[in-house]
Amino acid sequence: MVCLCSLAVNVETSKSAERPNIVLIMCDDMGWSDIGCYGGEVNTPNLDRLAAEGLRFTQFYNNAKCTTTRASILTGLYPRRGKGGLLRENMVTLGEAMKLADYQTALSGKWHLGSGEGTHPYRRGFDEYYGLLDGCSNFFNPKQRDPKYKGGRIRKFGQNDRDINEFPDDYYTTDAFTDHAIECVEKFSQNDKPYFLHVCYTAPHYPLHAKPKDIKKYIGKYKMGWEEMRNQRYRRLIKMGLIDPAWKLSDNDSRAYDWKSANQEHEDLRMAVYAAMIDSMDQNIGRLIETIKKNKGGDNTLVLFLSDNGGCAEEPGGRSSEIIPGPKEFYATVGPSWGWAQNSPFRRYKSWAHEGGIATPCIAWWPGRVASGSITKEIGHIIDFMPTFLELGAGKYPNEFNGEKIIPVEGKSLVDVLYGKSRKGHSQLAWEWSGNRAIREGKWKLVWDKYDKNWGLFDMIADRTETTNLAQSKPKLVKRLASDWNDWAKRNGLKPKN
Repeated sequence: MVCLCSLAVNVETSKSAERPNIVLIMCDDMGWSDIGCYGGEVNTPNLDRLAAEGLRFTQFYNNAKCTTTRASILTGLYPRRGKGGLLRENMVTLGEAMKLADYQTALSGKWHLGSGEGTHPYRRGFDEYYGLLDGCSNFFNPKQRDPKYKGGRIRKFGQNDRDINEFPDDYYTTDAFTDHAIECVEKFSQNDKPYFLHVCYTAPHYPLHAKPKDIKKYIGKYKMGWEEMRNQRYRRLIKMGLIDPAWKLSDNDSRAYDWKSANQEHEDLRMAVYAAMIDSMDQNIGRLIETIKKNKGGDNTLVLFLSDNGGCAEEPGGRSSEIIPGPKEFYATVGPSWGWAQNSPFRRYKSWAHEGGIATPCIAWWPGRVASGSITKEIGHIIDFMPTFLELGAGKYPNEFNGEKIIPVEGKSLVDVLYGKSRKGHSQLAWEWSGNRAIREGKWKLVWDKYDKNWGLFDMIADRTETTNLAQSKPKLVKRLASDWNDWAKRNGLKPKN
């Protein structure tokens, strides 16, 4: 039975006064409805348990893209464009801010925000770092050169301030990132200070690499095709109470293939390996949670889980069946059809500002503080993590840091939402990536699709799947919101062309 978040959690004064450990887990390029507790068919018992014992958001947003999402999570700011990059000296990171609050800090996994003196995680507030400094890599050997069709690069990988160039034969990044996170929990638990741990899995981002035993579980399960997978997830989401049954399933995507004419054996394998990557991640999250529970402070640890953007429709290398998903010798992707379907019931995918690109599953688990089995329709955004964590950790966002005047935080605390209450949220939220753009104000969302090249207006209460464009019937609202989006874009260093 679903417990709605309008029922506030009774928090004992002594418990609320304790500063919690905070663990923020983020996966990479995973769709809104991939995991079990968000309507997916992938076996994710550990994430499902966190949801059953905690809170699920139905309207939580990222920035539609790896780099911009990571920048916003770390800074509590919208991503700044232009000269200076996404991570600058006049910004403070979560690592730096939580250290100011006397927390121990660590980051395990993908960084993707630079490796220079002012952009390396070890130099931007994290006591411990292990992982990929780049955007993606071979899961079995992160130093294996990318294929020519992906640029032929060798990726940067390291621990603290040193490079790592060799990996054992049984290496797998998802396992290794978890091993490091577990080591940090065990180390930090020996001290009196609380800790902030950010775990950034590269799964299920391409290349499609998974262990044979995990792949075997899913072979043949995706021969229903992407359209039927979307339908099945849509029905489960309605049953779970995560979407309104009045919302229609969004229309077919312009980049999706026809299932009947596809190489169905190959397509089944692509999605099976992708599912296996999520399955492996869930197994590892289970290991991490058990470690947290067994160590000091395990009864007062907030764990959050989300994805950096929607499912990915990119397809470097193409659809060729000669590019075999699974083994480390190959560099495969799921392609636009599966990438679209992974975000059922929403439109589009990674890099787009439709809900399929910017909506993320988000789970909050904090036994005794967050109500079990709860669901909230409160709107949240990744820029909200910074003020949330500082409030819980009795910290303060600095006006100055290392001699630099810091940009004021743009997020708003989610603490009331975690405790089952409502909050006064953002008056507007805005997005942009690669020519795609959007702005949301209350129930209204204005969206620009770079392929359609015009504004679409949607009622997010009546039609969050964006099936009925109301732009022509409300031209004044479209004009005002478009002007507001342009003002936001200019403030953040963007130069809109139209």
